[in-house]
Amino acid sequence: MSNAATAIPAAAIPAAATPMSRPSAPADPFAGLNPEQLAAVEHDMGVDPVRPLLVVAGAGSGKTNTLAHRVAKLILAGGDPQRILLLTFSRRAAGEMGQRAAGVLQRVLGTSSAAVGSLPWAGTFHGIGARLLREYAGRIGLEASFTIHDRADSEDLMGLVRQEVGLGAASGQKRFPLKGTCLAAYSRVVNSREPLADVLQSTFPWCSEWEEQLKRLFGAYVDAKQEQNVLDYDDLLLFWAEMASDPELGPELGALFDHVLVDEYQDTNRLQAAILQGMKPDGRGVMVVGDDAQSIYSFRGATVRNILDFPQQFAQPARIITLDRNYRSTQPILDASNAVIGAALERHAKTLWTDKVATAKPQLVLIPDEAEQARWVCNRVLEQREAGIKLTQQAVLFRAASHSAALELELVRRNVPFVKFGGLKFLEAAHIKDVLAMLRFAQNPAGRVAGFRVVQLIPGIGPATAARFLDAVAQAAEPVAAVDAFPAPARAQGEWDQFTALFRTLRTTGLRWPLDVELVRDWYAPHLERLHDDAPVRAADLDQLVQLAAGYGSRENFLTELTLDPPEATSDRAGPPLLDEDYLILSTIHSAKGQEWKAVHVLNVVDGCIPSDMATGSAEDIEEERRLLYVAMTRAKEHLHLVVPNRFFIKQQAQMGDRHVYAQRTRFVTPVMLKHFEECVWTNADTLQTRKPMPDSVRMLVRDRARNAWK
Repeated sequence: MSNAATAIPAAAIPAAATPMSRPSAPADPFAGLNPEQLAAVEHDMGVDPVRPLLVVAGAGSGKTNTLAHRVAKLILAGGDPQRILLLTFSRRAAGEMGQRAAGVLQRVLGTSSAAVGSLPWAGTFHGIGARLLREYAGRIGLEASFTIHDRADSEDLMGLVRQEVGLGAASGQKRFPLKGTCLAAYSRVVNSREPLADVLQSTFPWCSEWEEQLKRLFGAYVDAKQEQNVLDYDDLLLFWAEMASDPELGPELGALFDHVLVDEYQDTNRLQAAILQGMKPDGRGVMVVGDDAQSIYSFRGATVRNILDFPQQFAQPARIITLDRNYRSTQPILDASNAVIGAALERHAKTLWTDKVATAKPQLVLIPDEAEQARWVCNRVLEQREAGIKLTQQAVLFRAASHSAALELELVRRNVPFVKFGGLKFLEAAHIKDVLAMLRFAQNPAGRVAGFRVVQLIPGIGPATAARFLDAVAQAAEPVAAVDAFPAPARAQGEWDQFTALFRTLRTTGLRWPLDVELVRDWYAPHLERLHDDAPVRAADLDQLVQLAAGYGSRENFLTELTLDPPEATSDRAGPPLLDEDYLILSTIHSAKGQEWKAVHVLNVVDGCIPSDMATGSAEDIEEERRLLYVAMTRAKEHLHLVVPNRFFIKQQAQMGDRHVYAQRTRFVTPVMLKHFEECVWTNADTLQTRKPMPDSVRMLVRDRARNAWK
């Protein structure tokens, strides 16, 4: 991670700075905090040890502002910015908190932006993990030159290993899991710290019969990563957690930081919790912020137990402060949302409130079917636009991406521009992966996945030749010599000479960064023209890649950070309509978390959709579905519409054919909760009628533990 990732005016604070030596501030920058936020910001100031703190921050309660002010308060009290570890779930979030903390410090100290220093240990779990692993690599049996696979590369490596161990063709008589499923199961075992058998039974039941074969595959996959000097996403947390749990390295890591602050703690997995407990077993200086009611990422290995059990996870009990004042929504929306989450089986109790006065209740709109749902939402969106609510201030949310199909058709028919989140991710685009593969192969010639991809860009080079080439490079003491000496097929000679010249240049010591990226882009240009019909549009993405590279200090840093925190999407696959000044937001509820809009429409608020009929296997699953609805509802600032279609048309059912099925309102809105809604009925006559409520984690030991944690 770059040391200049997050701006904080640390350099502006003398080592001997005291409240008396600071210039007087025109106003108290903490005066705008409410009592609970201020209590969190001032927690155990001047006390040693600092007790662990859990801030239960309700939706829209200003948690980012609170965390940023806590960072500023710690520095003002004499804390060393170099000894503050701030963990977030995106680099953007770390940057935002750093900027807010900088603003507070500048107001107090009277400094200018030119006096800004840095908060070097701010970033994502994976980004900080990658930095620590590079610094401690020699002590834990890693080579510091390791490269990091993204999910797609990890899948490809899993696929290669799957073939090598004979689990592809040899198991062809029965359905052996594909590479993506194998990686997902491996990742779930690592992050959940559960036995493979348990993971298979709970999440991949149809794969249970392959448990022994999967164990063999996972062992071979780990060996392949080690041989190729690559790590995957999960390794960044796994090795860090194993270091933290080591009797020698754990205290050493913990001693690096006086304070550890974690945002969005409800979205952490067991490895991340183990990292905190290993580094700070007594909880000293640990502060986590999150909301158990917004824990909706179990499919990524997150567990709500981390935040529910946090108060008792350290040697000393944690203090709990609840932020329940909401600055986003009207009280009627909060009343309905409180009612829905209030029925949860287990939670940190809180009741959101606001001083935003409003009388209009959220609407529960009963619709005949999906087609009418699409028509009504279009009508309502356009009505609110005419009433002054821009399309970008409105959102339509849904449980699964497929749920918006009918609405998308209706929006196109009516020429209503929209953006659906999300599009093809930046690192998933073929042209981006090709260029990055060349950079990764130059950085780490042992990386077989990158080498396999880039060599086959050359016409005349197929899988067999590529495999022989990579074997030759792996067996050679000097990669450049091996590349120069490889006998390429005659039909590929011209292109091969250009490839070897580029590889030789990229391996040159002292090459000015980011010239590397420019050289690869120029080398790739003719391949881009040959492979893609929309080459001009994709070329713009490569120009963007060059611009991005200029913001990093080295090729190693660039490849690491881009893999861990990539741009959201490619320019030709997502983003707002270029010819429209306004556009509607369509989003899954998972993608909408952290966002807000003036008006929110939630589609298919019926059993089978919310909760999804694919997520009702256990009480835990159902509770997460309840939290999903709560997250959707609390995105709304002024207008909330829950749409309940009565019928769905199901096509091509093997036994029963095409048919209509009837749906019931989601179980999460019980009859007793109806008083918080305005129930409306949409008829075929295009009228909306209100009706009365109806019933209803030194050296090889650590490395070996990490590499075998999946067992």
